[in-house]
Amino acid sequence: MLTAVAFAVAVGFGIVFPVIAPFAKEFGVSTTAAAAVVSIFALTRFASSPLAGWLVDRTGERLILGTGIFIVGISSAMAGLAQNYWQLLLLRGAGGVGSAMFTVAAYALLLRVVLPDQRGRAALAFQGGFLIGGVTGPLFGAPLVAISIRLPFFVYSATLLIAGSIGLVFLAQSKLQEHEASAGTDVAPTPFAVAVRQRAYWAAITNNLATGWSLFGIRGSVLPLFVTEAMLLSESWVSIGIFISALAQGLLLIPAGRSSDMRGRRPSMIAGSVLVAVAFIVLAGSEAIAPYAFAMVLFGFGSALIGTSSTAVVGDVVHGRGGPAIAVFQMSSDLGAFAGPLIAGVLVDTLSFSWAFAATAAVCLMGTATAIAMPETLRRGSPQS
Repeated sequence: MLTAVAFAVAVGFGIVFPVIAPFAKEFGVSTTAAAAVVSIFALTRFASSPLAGWLVDRTGERLILGTGIFIVGISSAMAGLAQNYWQLLLLRGAGGVGSAMFTVAAYALLLRVVLPDQRGRAALAFQGGFLIGGVTGPLFGAPLVAISIRLPFFVYSATLLIAGSIGLVFLAQSKLQEHEASAGTDVAPTPFAVAVRQRAYWAAITNNLATGWSLFGIRGSVLPLFVTEAMLLSESWVSIGIFISALAQGLLLIPAGRSSDMRGRRPSMIAGSVLVAVAFIVLAGSEAIAPYAFAMVLFGFGSALIGTSSTAVVGDVVHGRGGPAIAVFQMSSDLGAFAGPLIAGVLVDTLSFSWAFAATAAVCLMGTATAIAMPETLRRGSPQS
């Protein structure tokens, strides 16, 4: 059910994500201001994630998951009707609050229902829903943009309402606490103070920040402008690039999850962060189509490795339970998605796209350094297994 929810969310997200910054530019604002429309979504997610973690521990994952999705859906439809830049900015910010509720609840439920040596593959199953939807979304997105640049916002809203209905209806009958008690797998939530003292948790946070910066920040704000303004290509090439990266991510997702569960989290995290860094170094060095496509392939490979390993590390650290620790993990991605577009936008306006991509590569290499320094968290042959 979580994978089905992820698919429905990602289809709409893949449709609307490439047009957010270009839509903002139609109001006559600068590159930095257009990037801020992407950043505000991440900022409000960041600010509301602690509340979402608190609500998950006290109210339960399912209700918070469905409610959060509905909030994003309604705000997206209203954003499509925005008549000026400030309305668009405000409505995207409101959507970020709902998105924080959905994401924290979904990851908390995912890590709660699987055993330690399944966490990498569970993460790939959940991310697979996002991936398949992410591949499908841009394919539908390009024709919609040709009709109207506002239309993707309404389609996104419809897919979110479907996702919210799946979460509220089909997950409502899951007697999770009873199952845990009968199986002897129920554990108390891990306090945040315990998680934050571990180097592996810091490595997961740093790499998730880099993921937010690059995947959810730069890819949706600066990269579309790079394609249309520096490469002088149509907006359809933005969707093509996202499709290429999603396809590459899908090809490596199953091996990445299996490797994380069999060989360990640390090697996957190191390799993934390096690949994403190299992808942005390639983008910084060329404005041709072939390097752009190659960089998207590397980006997809690296994202698959980082996503499965980072999530699994957090599950190892909190032993499957810990709303606040999971919320802070999500906040690191939101911080990257907020700061990345703003810093990159300033670099583009004052220097060039190459400087923005080089800064992104540097953030990814910070994740590499923390992954090298962390101990391995996978415990093979555990009693639970």
